[in-house]
Amino acid sequence: SYAKHFDINPKFNECVQSARYDETSGFWRVKTIVTSGSNKIEFEYICRWLVVATGENAERLVPDIQGLAEFGGEVIHACEYKSGEKFQGQKVLVVGCGNSGMEVSLDLCNYNASPSMVVRSSVHVLPREVYGKSTFELVVLMMKWLPLRLVDKLMLVLAWLVLGNVEKYGLKRPSMGPLELKNTKGKTPVLDIGAMKKIKSGDINVVPAIKRFSYRQVELVNGEKLDIDSVVLATGYRSNVPSWLQEGEFFGENGYPKAPFPHGWKGNGGLYAVGFTRRGLSGASSDAMRVAQDIGKLWKDETKQHKKITIACHRQWISQF
Repeated sequence: SYAKHFDINPKFNECVQSARYDETSGFWRVKTIVTSGSNKIEFEYICRWLVVATGENAERLVPDIQGLAEFGGEVIHACEYKSGEKFQGQKVLVVGCGNSGMEVSLDLCNYNASPSMVVRSSVHVLPREVYGKSTFELVVLMMKWLPLRLVDKLMLVLAWLVLGNVEKYGLKRPSMGPLELKNTKGKTPVLDIGAMKKIKSGDINVVPAIKRFSYRQVELVNGEKLDIDSVVLATGYRSNVPSWLQEGEFFGENGYPKAPFPHGWKGNGGLYAVGFTRRGLSGASSDAMRVAQDIGKLWKDETKQHKKITIACHRQWISQF
């Protein structure tokens, strides 16, 4: 209903190949490919403004782990994981202890698999609810009246009251508070939806970092060896902007705007960014409003000056192959 009201018509199943700014014309040229059966059709968008909103999690991040190619069992990334049904009765190694790693491990337990979850670094685990109240709502409420570090301390006290001491189960907490860590490092705290109960009961086995894989086996940094059937890589995601955006001033090599929050939303030549603040939906919302207001102001100023409406975006067919 939102799209219909504002006459928004998304183009699905189009893959962006490149985007570059044409200084001669003052427009962005964005090339895409549409795959239809065995045919591939190439299009080019010519536009006044380009909003990069592919986000922090555009493509999977797969670490280079020694021996993984020799493992011999099924290895998938968490983005490919649908259900624990096909892993019933298996010993599964879940690499990563973020929200994805925790929830995959929990789901595997629910399908009678035996997950071992790799916890390489420290992690904040917060309850999804505190005595029936949403943790997120509590944080938003407290942030209106209290400084961030005090909210962090209060959240850790509440987490201890609800979840107990999680460190004795192999989940070491960072020295920095959960909100401060999210704002400075972009690392999101885990919201527990039942995995902690399975960890405490031993149904989810928490293990340290991986040293190497071998055939159907993994060796951990503590020397322990585990026989496993499958591996789920809950190793996170990354920005893919450098692979297609031909621009070197606004975005850095890591695929994020070089300017820190809240200044990383506007570049040169009509280039904008939304969703790279490492502050979740609130950061994306802040960017989106600034971008919309800025484009709206520029559009109004230009149309007043020229007393006519020019094309803001044009799509043309280039080739079929």
